[in-house]
Amino acid sequence: MVDSYRHKGMRKKLVESIRRKGITNESILEAINKIPRHIFLDSSFLEFAYDDKPFPIGSGQTISQPYTVAFQTEILDVSKGHKVLEIGSGSGYQACVLEELGAKVFSIERQRKLFHKTKEFIANLGYKIKFFYGDGNKGVPSFAPYDRILITAAAPNISDDLIQQLKPGGKLVVPLGSGDIQTMLRITKTADNKLIEESFGDFRFVPLLKDKADD
Repeated sequence: MVDSYRHKGMRKKLVESIRRKGITNESILEAINKIPRHIFLDSSFLEFAYDDKPFPIGSGQTISQPYTVAFQTEILDVSKGHKVLEIGSGSGYQACVLEELGAKVFSIERQRKLFHKTKEFIANLGYKIKFFYGDGNKGVPSFAPYDRILITAAAPNISDDLIQQLKPGGKLVVPLGSGDIQTMLRITKTADNKLIEESFGDFRFVPLLKDKADD
């Protein structure tokens, strides 16, 4: 892995751009400054790796815009030691940001080819993230309950399985909606298992796959 002074300088500019857009959590900004995003992308995108834009990663999926990664992470309100379930591993970039914050990360991916590629790649980087292949709507019950659940793809609804796997007092963040534009929601599960919903504006994500044959 080559992480040059030029790459590091480009990351600093990216961090300042995200800061100007309203991200205030310094731990998240430090994580984005530390993780070399360019190694998560195809070589044809190397010159653009630190633009605040999403890019394709194969299997019809994308690596999210850095601002969106930071925004979802910020409203997820992660603390060191939290068990976090990520729905949609993608490139593994978001999961690495979560682990940099001290979370214990469990990530599930529906695309088989992408799952194997990301699991091997992230392990080679030295992260301890646990990856699973399967339908994200069903979660990973064997390690439940979770302090936090993050859905990184557009979801038309939130499955009961995921709500059941969220710990009382826990939070779930999801871009909800079946159209081209989704509403970012944070759902907090109270001690008596009631759900409190908060809205954080509109975003655009690739859809969460359900019961679909993978590539």
